[in-house]
Amino acid sequence: MTDRLRIALAQLNPTVGALAANLELGRKALADAVAAGADIVLFSELFLTGYFPEDLLDKPRFVADAMDAARQFAAATAGTSISMLLPTVWRDGQTLYNAVVLAENGEIVATRYKRELPNDDVFFEKRYFASGALAEPMTIKGVSIGVPICEDIWHPEVCGHLVDQGARILLCPNGSPYWRNKDATRKKLVKARVYEDNVPLLYLNQVGGQDELVYDGASFAVEPGGRLVIQAKSWESELIVSNWTRTEDGWRCADPHVADLTSVNETPWRACVLGLRDYCRKNGFKNVVLGLSGGIDSAVVAAMAVDALGAEHVHCIMLPYRYTSEESLVDAKGCADYLGVRYDVVPIGGPVDKALEELQPVFGNRPMDLTEENIQSRMRGVYLMAVSNKLGSLLLTTGNKSEMAVGYATIYGDMNGGFNPIKDLLKMRVYELAAWRNANLPGDCHGPGGMVIPQAIIDKAPSAELRPNQTDQDSLPPYPILDEILEGLVEHELSVAEVVERGAGRFDRALVKRIEKLLYIAEYKRRQSAPGVKISRKAFGLGRKYPITNGYRDESGL
Repeated sequence: MTDRLRIALAQLNPTVGALAANLELGRKALADAVAAGADIVLFSELFLTGYFPEDLLDKPRFVADAMDAARQFAAATAGTSISMLLPTVWRDGQTLYNAVVLAENGEIVATRYKRELPNDDVFFEKRYFASGALAEPMTIKGVSIGVPICEDIWHPEVCGHLVDQGARILLCPNGSPYWRNKDATRKKLVKARVYEDNVPLLYLNQVGGQDELVYDGASFAVEPGGRLVIQAKSWESELIVSNWTRTEDGWRCADPHVADLTSVNETPWRACVLGLRDYCRKNGFKNVVLGLSGGIDSAVVAAMAVDALGAEHVHCIMLPYRYTSEESLVDAKGCADYLGVRYDVVPIGGPVDKALEELQPVFGNRPMDLTEENIQSRMRGVYLMAVSNKLGSLLLTTGNKSEMAVGYATIYGDMNGGFNPIKDLLKMRVYELAAWRNANLPGDCHGPGGMVIPQAIIDKAPSAELRPNQTDQDSLPPYPILDEILEGLVEHELSVAEVVERGAGRFDRALVKRIEKLLYIAEYKRRQSAPGVKISRKAFGLGRKYPITNGYRDESGL
């Protein structure tokens, strides 16, 4: 029995379904762990398949290929002294499990199954996996090691059982997506388990974007007494190697090292950038295109795109019509210049006017309304999609969460696009991030320092510019009020009466009811919107699923 252990945590960025690529990524990390003299290397949850593979798990061939990849990976430990803990899918007879296998000397020598399967929020593992029995510890290098898998640590009986059966260290692989304040939630949870069981717990998380989810890494370890002894970086891949020593009081970290996490202000920017970067990289897009209107949303998306991919891979297009102000033309050009991107101006006046002319016999003498405004937006969508098709660039859409909540967007128009990095950002948060980015250069970003979004864009009243002298507040309450109402209705699922009460006189029931109605009737638009980075608990789409046909209305507060 050893009194020292060198443990490596592989905080990596796998791609869902890319078995061969993930295997190669894992082999490199394994080689690095061996070179670092690690006794144990741990990979993140379902590493080889990527987390989460969803209905790929219904394909028998995929499951068989994943298990074969796990055996190949296990074989890579031959000729080494390292013990590898590899989370993977595993079929026992006809039953599929979310599992972890222990590989030593080229062979799989032990298998354990996840007991507690998440079945809410964004993951529905009970759709695919069977629940395992309470697992026994594994003996590794003569030490009893417990391996609770992700959700298992949310349930005290799982860790308690492992420790009761002799586990002296807990190693927990995770696939934990980011949302606001998630790191604090994780640490509170882990400290509770450590306090209850009096053994150290090492928490490994993956990093990277997967469709609408983004994983922030930020792996860590806590030892008895609640001491944080390891803190890995957020938003970056790395191999974290630490030394552990057996003492009279149990196992303790011999070389604590705590990295600084990104700040609360930087984190949402990094999340959106990484989500966009990985969506492009993992789906084979090198370049993006977007409409740059001179407004705040498209300016922020352009800046995120440059930070994600580099200016040479970002193409911005201004598509003016008669209602486009000179100020917007100047601001859009200024933003493009700050960012160093390709910038083209493609007027839409001719085709819009021709469409109105051709439709006149059908429209007759009906007065102008939203129809004519939507034709402008849809013509822009046609042009941008044409550029996307011709040049092979991914079209980014630029609507924020406030607008998508109330349907202030044109389906098949400005909603056109393949990805939206600001989909889960309320309007006022977009403004805050724009000001923050002008004063800061985030880590791991390719854009320039200094101002990247003209101050004039931040200062001016937002407008779709689809009719003379239009502002968003013609149709919507001021965004600070709208966002506060939406925070209550969407983020916290409050009743109308509760939202009014929280408003403390700043808005009345009639306004909240109006926003509630807009929220419900815009569901059909959101169902057809592009995917985007989820950074809150209640992102539209993946985190919040409401029926399109919905007769319910909240009558509280009457």
